[in-house]
Amino acid sequence: MDPEQMAQRAPHSPMSGTGWLNGWRLTFAGEDIGWEGSLATVTEDRDDPNARVFVVLYDVTPEDEELLDRWEGSELGIHRKIRARVDTADGPVLAWLYVLDAYEGGLPSARYLGVMADAAEVAGAPADYVQDLRLREARNVGPGPGPIEP
Repeated sequence: MDPEQMAQRAPHSPMSGTGWLNGWRLTFAGEDIGWEGSLATVTEDRDDPNARVFVVLYDVTPEDEELLDRWEGSELGIHRKIRARVDTADGPVLAWLYVLDAYEGGLPSARYLGVMADAAEVAGAPADYVQDLRLREARNVGPGPGPIEP
């Protein structure tokens, strides 16, 4: 997650490290609920033994957990919170993560992928992982309608 967004959404929860969700893959879903396209989520991938997703870990306070649950739309059924094993440099840890409760499919916006790639880069993701995010297929979403001309 983008560090600035996380600071706004969970101001009392510092970053505690990074790691990998091994056996999982990054995918996109919920095009009908996204603003510009599909939203990022993860899913287990039993077919690809090399599947993995870079993640950033935060030490989330109970107060911030409530804020994040509301932000992620948990009470609306948009996301569900699950526990998964994250492999870190210090060994495996169990972490909570939000996954979309929606069918996989659709494309994210190019802007959204750029934000994800920038956040991964700031967190220390390997350069090839960041590059793969930047080169992923995306929707080109224009700036919206311009001013109405008389």
